[in-house]
Amino acid sequence: MLLKKLIQQPIIPECSLEPGQCHASTLVALPGGDVLVAWFAGHKEGSDDTAIWLARKQKDTWYCAQKVAAEQGVPHWNPVLFCTEECVWLFYKTGKNVHTWQTRYITSSDAGNTWSQPALLVPQDTRPRGPVKNKVLKTSSGAWLAPGSIENSLHWDAFIDRSEDNGMHWMMSEVPFTHQLPASETGTTLWQGLSNNALWENSLSRVMRWDGIIQPSLWESSPGHIHMLLRSTRGYIYRSDSTDDGKNWCEAYATSLPNNNSGIDLASTHRHSIVLAWNPVCGNWGRRYPLSLSVSTDNGQQWSAPFDIETDEGEYSYPAIICEGNTIHMSYTWNRKNIVYCQLQLMH
Repeated sequence: MLLKKLIQQPIIPECSLEPGQCHASTLVALPGGDVLVAWFAGHKEGSDDTAIWLARKQKDTWYCAQKVAAEQGVPHWNPVLFCTEECVWLFYKTGKNVHTWQTRYITSSDAGNTWSQPALLVPQDTRPRGPVKNKVLKTSSGAWLAPGSIENSLHWDAFIDRSEDNGMHWMMSEVPFTHQLPASETGTTLWQGLSNNALWENSLSRVMRWDGIIQPSLWESSPGHIHMLLRSTRGYIYRSDSTDDGKNWCEAYATSLPNNNSGIDLASTHRHSIVLAWNPVCGNWGRRYPLSLSVSTDNGQQWSAPFDIETDEGEYSYPAIICEGNTIHMSYTWNRKNIVYCQLQLMH
C-alpha cells in the first residue's frame, strides 16, 4: 500500500500570523465536503490569552480562522472535533496547567458556523474527563469512546470515557499501567532527549515522576474489539486492547514502534488498514522531527516503513488524522508558528 501526497499547505496565512504560538490541532470532514480544523493559540502554551481557533476549508480554499472559545485569564488547550449526524462537537481543556485541566465543550448545529455556550462535560468531576487530544470513536454498537488521560504531579495515566447516550453521560474506564521504569532503562539513552530540553534543569528525578502513558488513539477491528496506541515516556508507543466494546482494557504493553514522548494519531481506512501519524524517534522527550505516516494491514502488528511528511530540523508534532475512503486528511503543528494541512491518497 502506497501513499501519495496531494496537498500540503499552511492553514494560517502568513499575513495573518501574530506573535505567539499555536499547537494541538484537530480536524473533521463534514458531509458536504468542508473540512474544519481547530487548535489553540496565544502568547505561548499555557498563557492566559490562549484560545481555541477554528478554520474552514471549502474546496481548495482555507477561510480566515476565528476564535470559537475564549475566556480572559483562562488558558485553553487541546481541542478535539467530533461530528455526529445531529451536530459538530468541540471538546477542549481549560486550566492554568495540565494538572488542573477541566473539559468543556461547545456544539454547532450549522456545520461549525455558530456555536453554543461552553459547558462542563462532567460537571461533578474535577478531573479532565473526555478526549484529551485525539478524536472520539463511535463503535459499531453506537457507543462513543473518548480517549482521555490525566497528567498529575506524580505520573501519567490513560483512560477511556464511554457514553451510551450520545454524550449526555460518561463512564470512565482506566487503562492499566505499571508505574515503575525497568532498572535496565534508568540512565540509558531513554532519557537522551532531555539533554537539549529545559526539563533537564529540573532534575531527572522530577521527570521520572511523570512516567506513564497518555493521549490514546483508537480503532475498532471487529464488533466490540477496540484497540489503542498511546504516547509514552518509555521510548516506545504502547498499546492496549478491549474485547467488550471499550468497557475494560488489558494492561498497556510496549510495541516495537519508537516514540519520542510526543503525540500520535491514527485512523482506520474502509479496507480495515490503519494509518499512523507519528514521529519515528525513540527517547523520552526526543526531537519532534521527522513527521511521518506508516500503514498496517494486520491490525497493528506490523507497519510499513515511514512515509515522511516533514524531514527538516524543527518541531513537526501533534498530528491529527482522519480517513475518507482512500483520502487521508491530516493536520499538525509546524514549529509552533502555524498549523499545516496535508491531504494524501492511499494507493492500493
